[in-house]
Amino acid sequence: MEKLTLYLKESYHELVKNVSWPTAAQLQESTMVVLVTAGILALIIFLMDAFCSVFFKYLYNIW
Repeated sequence: MEKLTLYLKESYHELVKNVSWPTAAQLQESTMVVLVTAGILALIIFLMDAFCSVFFKYLYNIW
């Protein structure tokens, strides 16, 4: 039980005292980067899917 108590105390101390948390501005900037990147990737995947769909429909109509 002592090991668990020591572990919890040390973990709490590390999270409160030693970790440098991002500021609100940094967090907002990082969030925007992730959202923009996800949007761009979604658009690329959508365009690739649409192109493949049209290509295969054309290919099947030839045969």
